[in-house]
Amino acid sequence: MTVTLEVSDNVGTIRLDRPPMNALDVAVQDRLRELAEEAGRRDDVRAVILYGGEKVFAAGADIKEMQVMDHAAMVARSKALQDSFTAVARIPKPVVAAVTGYALGGGCELALCADFRIAADNAKFGQPEILLGLIPGAGGTQRLARLVGPSKAKDLIFTGRQVRADEALAIGLVDRVVPAAEVYEQAHAWAARLARGPAIALRAAKESVDAGLETDIDTGLTIERNWFAGLFATEDRERGMRSFVEEGPGKAKFL
Repeated sequence: MTVTLEVSDNVGTIRLDRPPMNALDVAVQDRLRELAEEAGRRDDVRAVILYGGEKVFAAGADIKEMQVMDHAAMVARSKALQDSFTAVARIPKPVVAAVTGYALGGGCELALCADFRIAADNAKFGQPEILLGLIPGAGGTQRLARLVGPSKAKDLIFTGRQVRADEALAIGLVDRVVPAAEVYEQAHAWAARLARGPAIALRAAKESVDAGLETDIDTGLTIERNWFAGLFATEDRERGMRSFVEEGPGKAKFL
């Protein structure tokens, strides 16, 4: 399998495994969508890690596969390409990207689908599609601009240049930079901590933030208000408040 889902301690790892560079061909894209949807459905998965292995996250699309596609073929394929990445972005659980080595083109776009990004100190990010006479097609023009702002996004997209981990951290493209040997371990620690949290409240928080970013402030507040009130019907809310009153803050254990 070029992409797998392994689950341990309520943490699901979606692992890219297409040596040598984890090129994102059509088969990988379709499998990503399938496993993202599976991770979203499974009760034993409460947080997700995106991981490409110790050497590389993903160096981008399979250019040889794309080279033979004409306009009609890409019109037919481009929606499925975006849908695969959107499925990852819409996993209703916390998602962290553990990035080692290259995260270029589609690899960078895949990392953008996560809620949090932990990068190796040797990682390199970029959207080099312009160097092929193209633009990002798996969400890069939209998610990158929303994450780092339009000016920085245009710099990366217009030039196709690669940025090292320290610059990626400085512009907000990643959230933490660690030694390469510690990337997966730290990603797992982040995911495992949230896997012990209140699942419905975490879903509510993620959907409120993500949906709110796509709309005006009043609509965003309505989304937040509806989720906030709805959580008062959950067992996790009862458990959390009871623990706070009886034991103090931060001691609740959620199922």
